[in-house]
Amino acid sequence: MAKKTEPTPEEWRELLASMQYPEEVRTTKGRRARRAAKAAHREEVRRTTKEWVREERRRDPIRPAGALIIVAVILGLGFGARYLWPQDHDDKGARVTATASPTPDGQQEAPTTAPSAPSASPSSSAAVDLDDPDRVAEEAVRLYLTRNPPKDGEHTASVLRAEPYMTPSLVENLAAHTDKQWAKLVSRGGVSTVRTVKVEPAGTDLPVDTPVRVWRKTTAKIDVEGYEDYSETTVLQVELTNGDGDGWRVSRILGL
Repeated sequence: MAKKTEPTPEEWRELLASMQYPEEVRTTKGRRARRAAKAAHREEVRRTTKEWVREERRRDPIRPAGALIIVAVILGLGFGARYLWPQDHDDKGARVTATASPTPDGQQEAPTTAPSAPSASPSSSAAVDLDDPDRVAEEAVRLYLTRNPPKDGEHTASVLRAEPYMTPSLVENLAAHTDKQWAKLVSRGGVSTVRTVKVEPAGTDLPVDTPVRVWRKTTAKIDVEGYEDYSETTVLQVELTNGDGDGWRVSRILGL
């Protein structure tokens, strides 16, 4: 019998896009509140599904491909919708963390509670320390590689979190291109958390440091919680510039 392959990242994204939401979520007033309600619904479904899969594994271990099929069925039925959003959904929608978006709706009121980490990001360069290039490289990599697909929705969310530590051109470039690590994380139903980021001088194959440009090697230890929990190491070569004298920012990343 031919071996069944796991769904591709594109097929998994189509599955998420076709997800059925409960009436309370679909009728939430305001684009931002409705977007936040959908994200919270997906997170609750993911959490409930994962607990169910873990319980099934204790009794009868299943393959990752089988877990994906189970998740698809549960998503299609809108599992858990009847108790996730009771009649006071308008009040809850205001308290749910809003997902990062490059085009927020300026007409809607901001959430009454500030977003919780890792979704929160500094609002401007005035809120972050850009004096130390090593610290800037560490924070940029940490924020960029910390990802929660059910909440984020798109890989651009992590780009926006790291934006205060990056040049505008790099932010635009990262947001405009697909990310292989994001696609891999989605296909495995994973949520990544950066445990540590080690920053050290780059190798001799890269340009030497100057007063306005330096290179750093960053090594990130990442824990992934999903259908299968695992850890991985990501090594990135990071270029930082300070041409305007207003602080260091990451201008290029090699290794993505």
